[in-house]
Amino acid sequence: MKVFISGGCKNGKSFYAQRLAKDAAERDLSVSHPLYYVATMKSVDAEDDERIARHKQERAGWGFTTVEQPERIEEILDSCDICGSFLLDSLTALLAEEMFSRDGRVDENAADRVSLGLARVLNEINNIVIVSDYIYSDAEIFDPLTELYRKSLAKLDRTVARLCDVVIEVAYAGVAVHKGEDIFNYE
Repeated sequence: MKVFISGGCKNGKSFYAQRLAKDAAERDLSVSHPLYYVATMKSVDAEDDERIARHKQERAGWGFTTVEQPERIEEILDSCDICGSFLLDSLTALLAEEMFSRDGRVDENAADRVSLGLARVLNEINNIVIVSDYIYSDAEIFDPLTELYRKSLAKLDRTVARLCDVVIEVAYAGVAVHKGEDIFNYE
């Protein structure tokens, strides 16, 4: 199953997504499927370091193989068993890594390139959970670069939501299924 999870920042999405990916890997007990955690964020400060450490601690002992892929997401198809179960965390970080280089350059078309890579991934992988942050709904208007990033993330989220079987919103550990409720049965 292909599942897209969105919601506010730091509200339990990643932990929920970990459970879904692990359950998908264990669904067919006759075959052992690899379980991949596709990490898309490069740390830039102590807060990022803490967040990465917390996510690693949360998934310790779960059987995840971590794949660092902060750019060119389609390259996971060359390095992983596509029959596995994947957790891609997160589109928010993936877009930031593709859009903003460390030397200050900005790729204003990054969302188009990332969308193509994600479409390829979603076409070839059957069990994947993709996490994103819902950061584009408030009424505040930010500087043009921030607005471009927010609009680009919204575009990516729409693309992934269209290609996934199930679309879920997690808010303060509450779960709302917006697409695929007829095929999604998870407590």
